[in-house]
This record gives sequence, structure tokens and C-alpha cells, in this order.
Amino acid sequence: MYANATQTSQSIVPAIGRILMATIFVFSGVGKALAPEATLGYIQSAGLPFPWLALAGAIAIEIGGGVLLALGYKTRLAAAGLAAFSVITAFAFHNAIGDQNQLIHLLKNIAMAGGLLQVVAFGAGAWSLDAAVGRKAQPLAA
Repeated sequence: MYANATQTSQSIVPAIGRILMATIFVFSGVGKALAPEATLGYIQSAGLPFPWLALAGAIAIEIGGGVLLALGYKTRLAAAGLAAFSVITAFAFHNAIGDQNQLIHLLKNIAMAGGLLQVVAFGAGAWSLDAAVGRKAQPLAA
């Protein structure tokens, strides 16, 4: 598909992938912020302590991490945090695997974590703030 690795690393494809992965986190975080009661009830039903704190943390992680991922800023750190969040929420909230809907949510979270770990491994790509900051930090050639 690609002629060489240089073309791949300069491709817009990693940016599109980051944006697509970030979308679910940003939308979910905004939804929680706009209608916190449903999420609080869900957190309480899972038996987690300090539901308001858990809600605030989830909103911050989803919106903050999602925006950082989409922009490609501190991308590896953001992706690692979102991957951990995805795995933790998979097992905390979607562990009733006898229910096919819950099993699908668990597997979705695990799959998202896998995609995010690819970002951790390979970085944000050329179309990112990380790459732009790196280009600015390079010394000028003599």
C-alpha cells in the first residue's frame, strides 16, 4: 500500500486514527458532564466508593485524554492513560459476560485499549502537535 516507511510516517492516517479513537472518549465525557445522574447511579450500582469523585475523574480522563489524543499532544501519555482507563472500566462495569451486551462492551473496551497501545508504541505521527513541537526543537542545520 505504501512505497516506504517514510511515506507511512508522514501519512495523515495516524491523525485520522487518533481522532476516530478520541471521539468515543470526548462524547462520553461530555455526556457524563451534561447528565451526571445516570453515570452516578451506574457507579453506585457497581459498588465503587466516592461516586462523585469517580465521576469527576472519568470526565477529566475522557475529555482531557480524548482532546490530547485527537490533537496529538503528549500523545503516548494520553493514549496510555486512556488504555488503562478502558481496561479498568471494562472489568469494573462490564464484567457480567453472561449478558451479551455487557460482553460486547467489555470486548469493545479491550479492543480500544489495544488500539491505544499501538499509539503508545508508534507515537502520534507526523500530523500532530507532538511532531510540530519536535520540529521546533530541532536545531537549525549549519
